[in-house]
Formats: sequence, C-alpha cells, structure tokens
Amino acid sequence: MKEINQIIKEDMKISVVILHSLVPGIFCAGANLKERFQMNEEEVAVFVRGLRNTFIEIEDLPMPTIAAIDGVAVGGGLELALACDIRVAADTAKLGLVETGRGLIPGAGGTQRLPRAIHPNIAKELIFTSRIVKGLEAKDLGIVNHVVPQNSSKNAAYDKAISIAREIILNAPIALRCAKQAINEGVQLSIKDGYEVEQKYYEKNIPTKDRQEGMLSFMEKRKPQYRGH
Repeated sequence: MKEINQIIKEDMKISVVILHSLVPGIFCAGANLKERFQMNEEEVAVFVRGLRNTFIEIEDLPMPTIAAIDGVAVGGGLELALACDIRVAADTAKLGLVETGRGLIPGAGGTQRLPRAIHPNIAKELIFTSRIVKGLEAKDLGIVNHVVPQNSSKNAAYDKAISIAREIILNAPIALRCAKQAINEGVQLSIKDGYEVEQKYYEKNIPTKDRQEGMLSFMEKRKPQYRGH
C-alpha cells in the first residue's frame, strides 16, 4: 500500500482517486473478527495501528479522493470511506461504526473522523448504539455527499463517483492539490490561522504554468489544457 500511495502521490497526471469494491454488495465489511480473535493483545494493537496508518495515508493523498459505496460499509469499511474527501452511496448501502456491539471501539480513525464529518452528538449516538443506516439516512446525516438509486449492475455509486471525477479532472491538478491541503490544514486551526494557510498554498500555486494556462484560456475563450506543472 505504501508503494502504491507513493506512486499515486508523485504522478501529477492523477487528478482524482476513486475507491470502490469489485465485490457486488460490499464496499468493505471491516476486519475479520475470527482472525482478530486469534491474536494476542500486542498483535491486536499492532494490527489496529497499522490499519489506522494505512487510512491516514489515504487521507493524506494530495489529490481529491472519492469513496463509491455500493454496498456494506461497516466498521473499518466506514472508517475507510471516512478517510476519503467525498463519499457517494447507493440507497441500498449499509453504513455504520458497529464496533461497540462487538466489545470494541472504532480504532482506525472512526472516533475522530465521524465527529468531524457530522455533528459530534450524532456521531456519538451512532457509535454508542452501533447503529447501521442505509444510504438515504446517511445522506440526511451528512455522512455521504450523495445517495443514488441502486441499479441492476450494483454499481450506481461508482457511476456517480465517475461523474463527479469527470467534473474534477477538468480543473488544474496542482490547484486541486493546493486547495485540498489548504482545507485539510486550515480546518484544524482558528479561522485567522487558516487564512495564513490559504495564503501559503495560494502562493505555492502562483508560479505554475497551469495557473498561466487557466487565465490565458479564459481570455482566449477556449478550454484550458492543464499539464500538472
């Protein structure tokens, strides 16, 4: 995973990444509890830390990421989706942090990302009850950006994610990365400190050829041809 992430990070031609499953009806069902039960306490701690670090690497990818949730996303599966910038779910999808019902707590970032994605009180209720919600309720709660009717191919969320990605890739790759970094860093700070973060990434984007191309194409009334430099 680290090697793949590094390749993705360094390829300036990649403007967006979509995470989806090739298994119909399942986005990610979380950890194998039978396997986990065989681990000793130290092995469990190492496993969870490694999983959390993997999701952090996904969260830290410099370009926008989209989770296409066409099926079950519970436990670590929802934690994986929460590591993405945008989440799309089919109306038949099932989402939940169910760990407390298994005598556990969300350990791959769920206790931190869900309260930052939705109201903390709602996040607490979902975690405390280990409740599973379907796509429409997940949209109402703010867990996902979009909910779409599932189709016969069971890939409606993926189709929607592709549609969003096509909108994103029209824009300048470096500007997309700078905008994502400015948002991710800024939301952890006061708004005044966030302005300084915004300025930092604005200035980082100024020398790029894509910025010049964006302004020139506007004046020439043509579509920009961004190259990622």
